[in-house]
This record gives sequence, structure tokens and C-alpha cells, in this order.
Amino acid sequence: MEFLSIPVLLLAAAIFIGFKAFKVVPQQEAYVVERWGRYYKTLTPGLRWLVPFMDRIAYKHTLKEIPLDVPSQVCITRDNTQLTVDGIIYFQVTDPQLASYGSSNYVIAITQLAQTTLRSVIGRMELDKTFEERDDINHTVVAALDEAAISWGVKVLRYEIKDLVPPQEILRAMQAQITAEREKRARIAQSEGVMQEQINLASGQREADIQRSQGEAQALINESEGEKTAQINRATGEAEALRLVAQATAEAVHVVAASVKEPGGLEAVNLKVAEQYVEAFGKLAKESNTLILPANIADVGGLVAAGLQIVKGQKGA
Repeated sequence: MEFLSIPVLLLAAAIFIGFKAFKVVPQQEAYVVERWGRYYKTLTPGLRWLVPFMDRIAYKHTLKEIPLDVPSQVCITRDNTQLTVDGIIYFQVTDPQLASYGSSNYVIAITQLAQTTLRSVIGRMELDKTFEERDDINHTVVAALDEAAISWGVKVLRYEIKDLVPPQEILRAMQAQITAEREKRARIAQSEGVMQEQINLASGQREADIQRSQGEAQALINESEGEKTAQINRATGEAEALRLVAQATAEAVHVVAASVKEPGGLEAVNLKVAEQYVEAFGKLAKESNTLILPANIADVGGLVAAGLQIVKGQKGA
């Protein structure tokens, strides 16, 4: 039994030593190895070998990006207003050796430095600027942390302010200010709307007046053009009528003259003149109580003879 127990003990010792000698390092992690209490090397991800009883893993670091919540604190602004501020830091271990030996606790160091830097930055700003320039505050804190964290083997990636909470009195005053500002903007917008409405109405009325005057002018122009055209047409018609009457009269005279030259024409003219003379005196007697007679009424035949002399003269011509 004692002979069999020795190999078993040796096998157990070999297994134990094997577990001590080989280590599996996960992805995105780094193990810091010390030999006889001093830094020896940094194990990267994969299967790694150690010398049992001489080497030991002193520190384990994750190389992933780590979010770190910064506790809230009270900061005083330049205009002596208290602000309760909290934020969050995102950092990453870039040098496992410095992260192990550069600081006893780099997480606490980063947190404390972030708080002191934040108090310093806000102390140089007025209350209104702290709300307007949050990005500048974040960049300033990151720059200060990143400069100091180099010796700790840590890279500060960014810092974000989560909340800026002033006292309740300041909040009520700010709310009243915001309400007054919004009411002022509403009144300004309303007045500008009324002014624009009046401008639009005046412009519309002016355009309507212009269009109405243009329409009236065009109507007058059209009316005058129509009257002008009517007068031209009427004058043209009257001239044409006169021309036609003159032409008809000339043709009638020409026909009469030609008839007088024919045999018996002169006797017909004598008879026609005598008839018209007698008819004219008859109508005059019917239409008026006063009868106007020529001085030589007894010499009617002489008048007819005078008329015939004119006809004869035309015929001889």
C-alpha cells in the first residue's frame, strides 16, 4: 500500500504543478506576473506557461472600455450658485504594468480627479453658461484626466455630465424667466402676425384698386374705341349713302336728258312740269289756311314756258 501511494502522490503533485504552470488568459484581458515578488512579464490572451512556486499572477486587468459612475457633488459657480453635478467616465487600461504599479487604485484616482477638475471648471463659469457649455466642460475634464492618467496606464476616452441640478429657488426663478421669455416671444410673434396681416390687407387693397383702375381705364379705352369705330362706320355709311344718292341722281338726270332728246320727250316734260306745279299749289292750299301765290299768278303759262326754255337749252346742248 505504501508502494502504491507514492506514485499516486507524485501524480497528484504533477497535476497540481501542471495547473500552476499553465494559465489560460481570456480575450481582452491581461495578467501581470511577478517572479519572487518583482514584475516579470504580462501575459496576453491565450495558453501561457508559468514556473510553479516562482511565478505568480499578481494583477488581472480587463482591456475593455469601462464606464465609471462619478458620484454627485455640489459645485459653486462663479456667481455663487450651488449646483449638484454628477457624471460618468469612460476609460480603458492601455498599459497593464503601469495600471498595476502606477497607482494603488486607479479607479479611485480617476474618480477623485474628475470631481476636483469638475469643481474647478464650474467655478470659473456662471450659472447660465454651465447649461449652455456642457460640451466644453466635458472636453476640459477629459483633457485633465487624460493628462494625469498616462502615468496610471489608463486612457480616459470621454466624460459626460448626467445631471446639473440647481437649488429649488433657482429652478423656480429659471422657470419664471423661461415662462416670461416664452410669453414675450408669443406676444412678439402675435404682433408680427398682426402687422403682417395689415401689410397683406393693404397690399391686397392696393392691388385691387390698381386692377379696378386698370379695368376702368381699359373699359373707357374700349368704349372710346367702340365709339370711334361706330363714328367711322356711320360716317362711312353716310358718305356711301350720299355717293349712292348722288350717283342715282346723276343717273336719273342722265336718263331725263336722254329722254328729252327722244321724239315727244319735250312735250312729256312740259306736261310733267305743269302737273307738278299745279300739285304743289294744291298741297299748299290743304296744309295751311294761308295761301301764298306768286305775283304773276295769272301768267302760269309764262312760268311753264320759262321752265321749258331751260329744258330746251339743255336739249340743244
